[in-house]
Amino acid sequence: MKSINILPAFAIVCLFFLALTPSAAQVSFGSPELINNSWLFQLGDIPDASSHSLDDSKWQAVDLPHDWSVQAPLSPSLASATGYLPGGIGWYRKHLSIPTEKSGDKVYLYFEGIYNRSEVFVNGQSLGKHPNGYVSFLLDATPYIRYGQDNLISVRVDHSQSVDSRWYTGSGIYRDAWVVYANPIHIAEWGVYAYPEKQNKNYQLQVEVALTNDTENNQEVQVEHELLSPEGLVVATSSKSMSVKAHTNNQIQTSLKVKRPKLWSIDSPNLYTLRTRVLTGSEILDETITTTGFRDFTFDANRGFALNGEWMKIKGVCLHHDGGVLGAAVPRAVWKRRLLTLKELGVNAVRTSHNPQAPDLYELCDELGLLVLDEAFDEWEYPKRKWIEGWNVGTPGYQGSYDFFDEWADKDLANMIKRDRNHPSIFAWSIGNEVDYPNDPYSHPVLDGGEKTGFTQPIFGGYKEDAPDANRLGDIAKRLVAVVKTYDRSRPTTAGLAGVAMSNQTEYPFALDITGYNYTESLYDHDHDAYPNRVIFGSENGHDYSAWEAVTSRDFVFGQFLWTGIDYLGESGSWPSRGFYSGLLDFGGFIKPRGFFRQSLWSDQPMAYLGTYPTPGKGSKNQAEDVWSQLDADNEDYEETTPSKDAWAIWNYSEGQLIRVVCYTNAAQAELYLNDELVGERKSYDSTNGIIYWDIPYTKGKLEVLGLDQEGNTISKDAIVSSDRPEALKIISEIPDNLEPGDVAQIILQVVDKDGVPVMLSDNEVTCSITGDAFLLGLEASNNKDMSDYTDNKHRVYHGRLIAYVKLGSDPKDVIVRFSSPWLKPTEVKIK
Repeated sequence: MKSINILPAFAIVCLFFLALTPSAAQVSFGSPELINNSWLFQLGDIPDASSHSLDDSKWQAVDLPHDWSVQAPLSPSLASATGYLPGGIGWYRKHLSIPTEKSGDKVYLYFEGIYNRSEVFVNGQSLGKHPNGYVSFLLDATPYIRYGQDNLISVRVDHSQSVDSRWYTGSGIYRDAWVVYANPIHIAEWGVYAYPEKQNKNYQLQVEVALTNDTENNQEVQVEHELLSPEGLVVATSSKSMSVKAHTNNQIQTSLKVKRPKLWSIDSPNLYTLRTRVLTGSEILDETITTTGFRDFTFDANRGFALNGEWMKIKGVCLHHDGGVLGAAVPRAVWKRRLLTLKELGVNAVRTSHNPQAPDLYELCDELGLLVLDEAFDEWEYPKRKWIEGWNVGTPGYQGSYDFFDEWADKDLANMIKRDRNHPSIFAWSIGNEVDYPNDPYSHPVLDGGEKTGFTQPIFGGYKEDAPDANRLGDIAKRLVAVVKTYDRSRPTTAGLAGVAMSNQTEYPFALDITGYNYTESLYDHDHDAYPNRVIFGSENGHDYSAWEAVTSRDFVFGQFLWTGIDYLGESGSWPSRGFYSGLLDFGGFIKPRGFFRQSLWSDQPMAYLGTYPTPGKGSKNQAEDVWSQLDADNEDYEETTPSKDAWAIWNYSEGQLIRVVCYTNAAQAELYLNDELVGERKSYDSTNGIIYWDIPYTKGKLEVLGLDQEGNTISKDAIVSSDRPEALKIISEIPDNLEPGDVAQIILQVVDKDGVPVMLSDNEVTCSITGDAFLLGLEASNNKDMSDYTDNKHRVYHGRLIAYVKLGSDPKDVIVRFSSPWLKPTEVKIK
């Protein structure tokens, strides 16, 4: 039996002490200042674009984060892999005044993410290139800064390999950018690393601080720490002296003892605050605030996973980084709403598929109580297939990130670990996703199959002798795992394996601490017997009830990650299709029917949901709309074998039409009423598929389900009401009254009838207009097949609703957002 006790990790959110919000630059040193405003942008490769002499008066004024791809028209001539949106080459310029009083300070530029193959210039001088589009990076601009003068920052972004990903990536400086001022003696980039060691019910916080000295002389300094409880009380302190050598990085370690700290958990995400100062005498050279949390993990080959000693199942979702109409430039508030909604459904973990994501995501997971599986790569030394004409159809392309893997992989992985290693939410590091997919590109004789191989994945023609040898996977995995262990000793390494049976013939899974299985539930029992020391979990799984039952019926499988938590752009089906439509939430963050189905499986709170569709027969329509289900849609003989988990809450049909009514509930039994009359007999929960259903003739009115406990007591209910024709637009979301300049208001609009009943079948076109200092980021109705213009202020509702993202300007007084539609009563909201 294998049991892994993982030291509790310690979270870091790097702030400049008392000056910045929790979303400040994560470099853990100096004085960072956000430089998102007043950039200039030009699409195309412009000669001399880094020169002061270039006339940029006709360039487009933009603020960061900025994604130019999502602002372009969708076109069937572009690749389905990236959502029928383009890439290209673009230039950014920003004029930045560096105060004279900063003379003598170091000046750095920090970018949270630029997609991709970027090069940064200051005053015409190149600071360096960075090909990875997801990894944050810091550049020293000091040698080229003109103190007291205008300084020109120029950034070239080369996404000309526009189909370099299997999903939508976005293009441009799509995350925050910062200038960081620092004393020549300062804490190093991501230089605070802390990890608690549990000692019975107490903890000892081990803190390592790396210091940089860019002066000509050695310097004696004092490094001080104060640890504050969630209530703001000082619970531990430390002060140590050290000599910082000139032109080198220096490290100092200390321990902070904490008695019975409040633990970070999913239900109670308690966070502590570490204040760190570097002084010489009474002069503060540098200081930072680190948000921390205490918790410990246990992984066991037979019992699964425990958080703080409590055995539990991971109820996870995979997440890509886009936000529908927002593209890759997703505001923090949008992520917060999405994550809160997922948690409401019972989700307790997310997987960053398949790359490091924006710092906001990790900070929010720390605050909200969501575990994170942090993932680095989707491909290694060879490219994967990128589909051009639809999902898994036609002739694929082979652009990718493989061409800089050998040179940059170790550095990129190290930077990801150092940036993120102190977040309490992160429980494991993934070094790759499906890099072992059979014959894409690696191959092995086991692909020829056979009774004893246990191979269940598509094998694309069996073993290919001329393909790369799958044994390379083990060599690369060991190299990447060594990088992880160099920078973090508190978490296990893992990966999402697609060709588990093939990889089992190599050293790949044996290089990992815990092993992720993608869509290979059929191998759980076989591999648990064959490799009794292996810790197994589902790293990517479908939404079928059986895939979850494979987890709940086996103690040794500690959880699963659904593909996906939220619909995402790219990896689209054949035109028209914006993206992959398998999420619990749609592009706009609305709960889909399958989200409620998952809530019935994962939530501890009583719930019930009603959905309907015409009673199916042979040749009927599959209710799901994701690309997997399109394969069924093309089958004329399709016949439903299990009640659908994708039934919308609609009660508008032809009188007398036979309708299938499905109930997703975690109640022991349920009964159905129509206009207060029992029409669906009491039925017990169906443990074979998790769905209770009735077939009844349609009659207009109110359809209601009651969820009952074993004794027949009502513990949950849900109802659908037949709607009349569309009458009015109604704002159904609450707008916070404490929004600040630059914040984003998320305004949800619903089409209703004369009685205020939502009209789910409505597809009215809505126009949004704004007065005051604010502007529209986008309108999202979440219709995957709507390939219309997403850059204007008009959009058709889908299922009768849409969401408007409105960003406030610098002086957002008396902002009024109005919505109108032909023949419908308009509505408006004032943002205070």
